Amino acid sequence: MNQHYLPGNPPLEINLRRSKQAKRMSLRVSRLDGRVTLTFPIGLPESQALEFVREKESWLRQQQSHHVPSVKIEIGETLPILGQDRLICTGQGRRVVMDEARIYVPGDAATAPRRLLGHLKQIARSELATASDIYAAKLGKPYARLSIRDTRSRWGSCSSEAGLMYSWRLIMAPPSVLNYVAAHEVAHLSEMNHSSDFWQLVQNLYGDFEDSRAWLRESGHELHRYQFGD
Repeated sequence: MNQHYLPGNPPLEINLRRSKQAKRMSLRVSRLDGRVTLTFPIGLPESQALEFVREKESWLRQQQSHHVPSVKIEIGETLPILGQDRLICTGQGRRVVMDEARIYVPGDAATAPRRLLGHLKQIARSELATASDIYAAKLGKPYARLSIRDTRSRWGSCSSEAGLMYSWRLIMAPPSVLNYVAAHEVAHLSEMNHSSDFWQLVQNLYGDFEDSRAWLRESGHELHRYQFGD
């Protein structure tokens, strides 16, 4: 993959990617970081690909104008936890402590992002394990293990070996959204597909899930804007 820049204010960085599988040109703007990627057939001249980009410049700039800038987590910044914004403050003692409006991180301010990240992962695991236990008991099918990662392309997954995986960033979403994802993945213990039977099972486990599913489609990408230096 190589880069090309369209002149302007600001210049647009275009990542050019040749692909043997590509049958036509495809232009994508990431909702996570605004990254622009042009995928095109391996036999197509680069000059033709760049001409295609120039024709789409106004559309690209419009798309990037919608991109939400990243937030560097530090003392004094605001962070959503369980769907509620909390101000990050310097704390006392040895533990990270949270109330309805603030989260207190003890120690040197330089280490606050790392300490806060560790705390968020812990409570994410706890909340997701609790939700998964409830839905698995309701389903009557246990899961084998649960892991927490920082995935960018999915919020959760269920393996054929009954292993559940979730993005720890779900702890920043409203609790209803976190619970929906848990119900979704637990449902895969029984239905490893997205058939009508699967969605009926999610409905049975969770209830009406459309609002939570819509929240993830419309706002979920914003959870990736928070950067902890990890």
